[in-house]
Amino acid sequence: MRLKFLFYIMSVFLLGIWVLLFFTMPRTSRLVSYLAEGLIVLNLLYLVYFYQKVIKPYRMIGNGMELLKEQDFSSRLRTVGQVEADSIVQIFNRMMEQMKNERLHVREQNHFLDLLVKVSPMGVIIFDFDQKITQCNDAAARFLESNSIQTLVGQTLVELDSALAQVLAELPIGATETFRPGDYRVFRCSKLSFTDQGFQHPFVLIESLTSEVILAEKKAYEKVIRMIAHEVNNTTAGITSTLDSVQSTLQDMEGMDDLREVINVCSERCYGMSRFITNFADVVKIPDPNLQMVDLNKEVSSCKIFMENLCNNRHIHLHLKLSDEKLMVNIDTSLFEQALTNIVKNAAESIEQDGDIYIKTSKYPIELEIGDNGKGISKETEAKLFTPFFSTKPNGQGIGLIFIREVLVRQGCSFSLRTYKDGLTRFKILFSNKEVNAFT
Repeated sequence: MRLKFLFYIMSVFLLGIWVLLFFTMPRTSRLVSYLAEGLIVLNLLYLVYFYQKVIKPYRMIGNGMELLKEQDFSSRLRTVGQVEADSIVQIFNRMMEQMKNERLHVREQNHFLDLLVKVSPMGVIIFDFDQKITQCNDAAARFLESNSIQTLVGQTLVELDSALAQVLAELPIGATETFRPGDYRVFRCSKLSFTDQGFQHPFVLIESLTSEVILAEKKAYEKVIRMIAHEVNNTTAGITSTLDSVQSTLQDMEGMDDLREVINVCSERCYGMSRFITNFADVVKIPDPNLQMVDLNKEVSSCKIFMENLCNNRHIHLHLKLSDEKLMVNIDTSLFEQALTNIVKNAAESIEQDGDIYIKTSKYPIELEIGDNGKGISKETEAKLFTPFFSTKPNGQGIGLIFIREVLVRQGCSFSLRTYKDGLTRFKILFSNKEVNAFT
């Protein structure tokens, strides 16, 4: 712009001199006047040539800088009719075309990655420097037991009321571990980092291994249970048959009371062993669910009388709080009632005597919650819940929660069991109403 302004000043100056000479030069000096005017015209022509050679390329370079400044990669520069300047224009235009294509490619890649992350079954969480969540996908929100992504953004993992979030908060960068966050789910979690504008940003990848682990566990314990049931039943059948025969033989003999008592004890132990292994076999023989749409509130109310009888014997108060709205769920009523009864029975056994059990239903999402003020579940125990043959009861068989897990998973429900900060142990069941799931 300065050169252009200087060109205008010089042009005006020369035109002024020409006018001055034209009106002030004496007639006798006409030849000198013509020479002076010719010289001025030549200077003007030279200035025009100078403008074409210097000012226009300079202006072209300035326009190119403005395009770069505004990141307008779609515009191009026009040639100025000079070999040197036009070669620069061509190079600049090729550079702008390449930058436009690269930016378009980056945008397309980012859009593809955004879609991929959004629909990915793997949870993705990105943090800022203060360990606050800046981005996450739907899978991560579901794993963290949140209703929406918006409720997670801006919070730290420590602030979330989720067992998995507490585990992730303690996971160091660069580590990959497998967790059972206090329920039937199993996750493989990796905490890594990426560089953005020269700074490291941590992020977490959460992969659900629940279906694979459940199927593997199911195949393993089904095989073990069938083998044990076959051997035990065959053995106990032969023993009880022999003991019954001996019992009949000793029935009329005198002085054999002690021996008959021993035989009775042995027979009862054999029958007890048979009943014990039958309970295990029943877990393997759970029938496929017959799903139908029913009102959850009615199903819970229909179980209330039986559950109250179960609780009254232990002086436990059963509190029922049902949603005012109708909650239609797709379940097998027979299997679900058995599972619900087992959950309440476990809660009552946890309280032992004199306590409270709270049962409530809610909508958005449809949820059933069974809470108790029993002795609670420790962090060490949480990691082992829903594991085959694990039990905290002295005489427990470790199949109660497995039966509940199998029934709920086959009906498309998700659930959790843990003790919260208020001291209540809650079994939460979320209903999905899907007719097909990965575990049936």
